[in-house]
Amino acid sequence: MSDGMPAADQRFFASSPASVGLARDFSDKSLLAWGLDALTDDVRLCVSELATNAVVHGTGNGFLVRLSADDGYLHLEVHDEQPRWPEFRCPTHTMTSGRGLHLVAALSAGWGVEPRRPSGKIVWSRFRIAPAPQETTC
Repeated sequence: MSDGMPAADQRFFASSPASVGLARDFSDKSLLAWGLDALTDDVRLCVSELATNAVVHGTGNGFLVRLSADDGYLHLEVHDEQPRWPEFRCPTHTMTSGRGLHLVAALSAGWGVEPRRPSGKIVWSRFRIAPAPQETTC
């Protein structure tokens, strides 16, 4: 974690398709401010997939996106009030959905689901923060 990075950044979004784009923009701005713009593409796609799941499969009460960093990882969490956990499906070539968690698994260094208190769930993923290149001097 760099010196200018806050412990966490989070924002609540309404349960609407437009909020998915707002959540992507939120993550982009946070990563840029933290100097982690090298992670932007992968995190942006994972935010998009997890936020879309929260909108499509959630309770309609909105969702929270939380970003934090520690121990060499950026942590992404999407909180919603739906207690049902997402299914990791094996989509066929004719299916038009069901690939989001595959993308999250492929782009992140790990992902999972945990219960949220008092209700709902947290779907999380983490991304390795590459150390800054060291300058060498002669």
